[in-house]
Amino acid sequence: MAVYEPENPLKTAGGALLAWWRATTLDALIVGLIWWLGLTLIGVPLAPLWALLGGLLQFIPNFGPVLSVCGPAMALLFTDKDWYSYCWLLGLYGLIAAIDGLLIQPYLLKRTARVPWWAAFFGPIVLGIVIPFWGVLLAPPLLAIIFAFRKPKET
Repeated sequence: MAVYEPENPLKTAGGALLAWWRATTLDALIVGLIWWLGLTLIGVPLAPLWALLGGLLQFIPNFGPVLSVCGPAMALLFTDKDWYSYCWLLGLYGLIAAIDGLLIQPYLLKRTARVPWWAAFFGPIVLGIVIPFWGVLLAPPLLAIIFAFRKPKET
């Protein structure tokens, strides 16, 4: 959890970035497990390898999840699977993208970096409009830093 320290802003920002990194790592682990389960159920060859790559590619915003579909699709192409397997693969990708973007990432950012779900959801969209490519890449760590400087509620 990022700790608010008004006398040491570098420590506050560093703690926020560390919390964001923890959230991103947990997100990658969860997405990798979902990939493994889905690919195994579909019957994709080398499912654990593609799931590991899918989890690791989560660290690359926007492009990583799309790249994670390429390996399983090629594996299905070279193993005489029917077209229904491709449909299941695309459905799995859509399901993972929706669950990750709407539930997992906002939840983890709220738990580790105190970023509200609405900011985690709308921040990349708004920054993507303001700064088209870099805004989407920089939105999650920037949000973690911004919300780290908010004073915690007195209880």
